[in-house]
Amino acid sequence: MAVPLDDDPGLVPAPANFRRAVGVWAPTGRVDVAAAPTLALAARRWAHDVATAFDVDVSVRSDGPSAPESVDPTGSLRAPHVRFDVAEGSTVAAGGYHLAVTTDAVHVTAPDAAGALAAVQTLRQLAGPRAFRATALPGTRLEIPACEVEDHPRFAWRGVLLDVARHFLPTREVLRFVDLAAAHHLNVLQLHLTDDQGWRVQIERYPRLTEVGGWRTESNVGTWRAGVFDGRPHGGFYTQDDLREIVAYARARGVTVVPEIDVPGHVEAAVAAYPELGTRKQPHSVRTTWGVSTEVLDPSEATLEFFGHVLDEVLEIFDSPWIAIGGDEVPTSLWRQNTEIVARAERLGLPDVAALHGWFLAGLARHVSARGRRAIVWDEGFGPLLPDDAVVTSWRGLAAGARALEAGHDVVMAPEQVVYLDHRASDREDEPIPAGFVRTVEDVLAFDPLPPELLAEHPMLDPSAEPGGPGVGLLLGGQAEVWAEYLDSPRRVDYTAWPRLAAFAEAVWSPPTDRSPGSAVSAEFMARLRTHHLPRLDAAGVEYRPLDGPHPWQTRPGVQGFPRDLAAEMAAAGWSGAGGWREDDEGNETGERG
Repeated sequence: MAVPLDDDPGLVPAPANFRRAVGVWAPTGRVDVAAAPTLALAARRWAHDVATAFDVDVSVRSDGPSAPESVDPTGSLRAPHVRFDVAEGSTVAAGGYHLAVTTDAVHVTAPDAAGALAAVQTLRQLAGPRAFRATALPGTRLEIPACEVEDHPRFAWRGVLLDVARHFLPTREVLRFVDLAAAHHLNVLQLHLTDDQGWRVQIERYPRLTEVGGWRTESNVGTWRAGVFDGRPHGGFYTQDDLREIVAYARARGVTVVPEIDVPGHVEAAVAAYPELGTRKQPHSVRTTWGVSTEVLDPSEATLEFFGHVLDEVLEIFDSPWIAIGGDEVPTSLWRQNTEIVARAERLGLPDVAALHGWFLAGLARHVSARGRRAIVWDEGFGPLLPDDAVVTSWRGLAAGARALEAGHDVVMAPEQVVYLDHRASDREDEPIPAGFVRTVEDVLAFDPLPPELLAEHPMLDPSAEPGGPGVGLLLGGQAEVWAEYLDSPRRVDYTAWPRLAAFAEAVWSPPTDRSPGSAVSAEFMARLRTHHLPRLDAAGVEYRPLDGPHPWQTRPGVQGFPRDLAAEMAAAGWSGAGGWREDDEGNETGERG
């Protein structure tokens, strides 16, 4: 069936350039695919998806950029229907692609596997919602509108954090999340594997981390302030082979899995397993409440050695260039009360006992670096002791990330004020467990890692400014967070993440423009989302939050959240101080997280 020229396929994220042509590509019989060796992974990915959703017989050959024609049943030569060729020179940016679809063939040109895999996801969207089904439906036929697409990513790092520590997700659900992330050109999945409420990665040298730390007796229901518990044990962990499976599955889809082992705070599960790691050195239980715990690691050489051994096993499982080591929300009150720890800080020549936080992270960062990887820390970990090659993820606003860039660190922007997707999606009374700031789809779409008001305070970061001064780090990109204190099932993860994560994907992939709420670009995205993209999520079985509000079965009547006022917090502190837990120089809490 011919597709009208004015029919917009509604790609998400929007490509840099899209031109519709006349007709459709609708192959019959076997589909032959030829791919350059470096792009063969993408060709096989496309072949698998097409065979699954449309019951098409696909043959893939990896014969180099000038693959010979195949022989059809009559003995005649025929050219491949689909080609994946390496872009020559600099005609296509890294991670990008050129896609040409005619009525006779499909031609993908990309400089690297990442670009070819992005093209595969675009082809999948062009084939319509049925391309997202797990099997072919009766009467299904593969049809792709004739078109030309030129596309490339705005940022190299297009990440999403999935918290599996607070509520464990089975491996199959993590794999499903990877599929959905890849479908939106997201290329980094940060797995938050450890926290106060659970340790989720098997460490063979220290089996009690999962035997004890992987399980808690019950869980908070809603905000910890309400003191309501479900009385139901919760737990689980991934074996090392489970994690290798996740890594390989993600790699085949162009997604890098970054593991996070969070220290020296958020460690009650580890301390429950090995009490000698804690500041108190007392028997302990895995934490059942949310919030920020005062129980932190004893920042000693012995503890550093312990977590060095942990990281060695993590490094063997994960092939990511980056290893996240946490560093967020570290109360120092117990350190200040411990005379031995205070004396240790003095012996190390540190200005204050609180500086042990930076000393400990720096030791682990050097351990990671010595093994050919780079550490990632949350912005609390940024300081004078942090090695230069460590990456800083700025979550308590954007100002900390700007300062880290000026100091020469590479940075990922992940501000709580915009891209924390555990925050409520509206101010409706029926919003389930209303926590944090109101962050609508339009708000997330408008995410800008370096907004004009921040550049005004940090002019040396302006890419249009004249170079000069000390070396500035790279803004790698952005990352959305799916924290799981309130997400006790895959259905709740779906509701929280989608479709806001689709809006985030557009913000970090598509060319920069004014996407502020109420703008013409924002309105166009919302129309495209509703008309074209939500049907794809429906076909994929995603139980997303409807744009008009939750379904009745998605609500959580009576479960108390902790709403916060973004406008008030920004007015009081701006990008430098709004959002996030903090403490003053005396170790007193001065901020809080929902």
